[in-house]
Amino acid sequence: MTDPRVTEVLNSQHIELPSWAFGNSGTRFKVFAQAGVPRDPYEKIADAAQVHKYTGAAPTVALHIPWDKVSDYADLARHAKDQGVAIGTINSNVFQDDDYMLGSVTNPDPRVRRKATDHLLECVDVMDATGSRDLKLWFSDGINYPGQDDIRARQDRLAEALAEVYARLGDHQRMLLEYKLFEPAFYATDVPDWGTAYAHTLALGERAVVCVDTGHHAPSTNIEFIVAFLLRANKLGAFDFNSRFYADDDLMVGAADPFQLFRILFEVLRGGGFDRDPGALDEIAFMLDQCHNIEPKIPGQIRSVMNVQEATAKALLVDRDALAAAQAEGDVLGANAVFMDAYNTDVRPMLAELRAAKGRDPDPMAAYKRSGYAEQIVTDRVGGQQAGWGA
Repeated sequence: MTDPRVTEVLNSQHIELPSWAFGNSGTRFKVFAQAGVPRDPYEKIADAAQVHKYTGAAPTVALHIPWDKVSDYADLARHAKDQGVAIGTINSNVFQDDDYMLGSVTNPDPRVRRKATDHLLECVDVMDATGSRDLKLWFSDGINYPGQDDIRARQDRLAEALAEVYARLGDHQRMLLEYKLFEPAFYATDVPDWGTAYAHTLALGERAVVCVDTGHHAPSTNIEFIVAFLLRANKLGAFDFNSRFYADDDLMVGAADPFQLFRILFEVLRGGGFDRDPGALDEIAFMLDQCHNIEPKIPGQIRSVMNVQEATAKALLVDRDALAAAQAEGDVLGANAVFMDAYNTDVRPMLAELRAAKGRDPDPMAAYKRSGYAEQIVTDRVGGQQAGWGA
C-alpha cells in the first residue's frame, strides 16, 4: 500500500507551465516552426490547459511580458479561469531591446536604467491585474571585456533597481531573482550565481527569494547543495526546471540527468519544501522553463510534468529513518544503498493508480494523443506566431 504521505504530496503537487513553451521557440541556430502553435496568449493558455487536463498537476501558467502583452490582463485571467487554470508568475524581459546592448538596470546610461526599471514596475501592474503572486527577474546584464565597465558600480545600480521594484510589491507578492553563470555576457555576468542572488535578496527582505534554474550552472555543479543551503536560509523561492547537456539547453526536465532531478527533489523534501501551504509566501514554486524546438509543444510539457512527478515520488520513497541510521553509523555504502533503492523503484504504476483515483487517464500522453486536440488546432489556427524562449 502506498504511504499516505506519498499520496498526499503527489496529489497536491503543482507544476507551473511557461507560456513560451507553446509557441515556436528554439535555439539561436534555427527555430523550426510547427503547425497549429498559438497565435496569441489566449491560445497559449488554452494549450496549457490541455496539459493540466491530462496530468492534473499543472494548474497555473507563467506569462512573459511583452511576449504575452495584451490590452486587458484581467480578461486574460478570466479566460484562464474558464480554461480551468490560472495565471501564475509574471516574467519580465529586459534583454531583447536594442537599448539593452550594454545592460538594462546596470547599464551605465541612466536613461536606459530608467526604462528597464519602469518595465519591471509595469510587470507588477500586470501582477495586480492577474492576481499573480510572483515576479521573476532574470538579467542578461554583464560585460564582455575587462575594463568595459565598473563591476562594483554595476552591482550598486542593480541593488538600486531591485530596491525600487521590491518597494512596489504588495504584501502578498514576491520577487524571484534568477541567476545564470554566463551568456550573453561572457567576461562578467551581473547575477552569475546563487551567492550573488542570495546576497541581493537578503538585503531586500523576506519577500525577495532566489529562483534556481537547473540549466544555469557550470558543468558538474552540485545543485542539490545549493538547494539545501537556500532552504536552510529560507531563501529558496522557486525552480525553473529544464535539462542541459552543455549550457542553457532548455530541454525537457529529467532528460539529461534524471538522477540529479531526484537528488534535488529529495533535498526539497528534506528541507520541508513540500510542507508549505499552496499560495503561501514561503511556498517553493515548481516551474518549467523550456523550449520545444523539435518535439511537439503540448506533449513536451506533459512529459516534463510527468518527469517531475516521477522524481518526486522516488524522493518520497527514500526510507529516511534507515538513511539517518546509516548516516549516524558512518555506513557509507548502506546510506547510498537507501538512496539508490528509492531511485531504482518503478513509480509509474503508482502514479497511474493515483491518476485513475482522481478520475484521470492513467497515461496522460496516450490520452492526449487520442483526444484529437493536436489535429484540431492545426485545422483551427491559420499560421502561427513566433515567440521567444525563456531565459
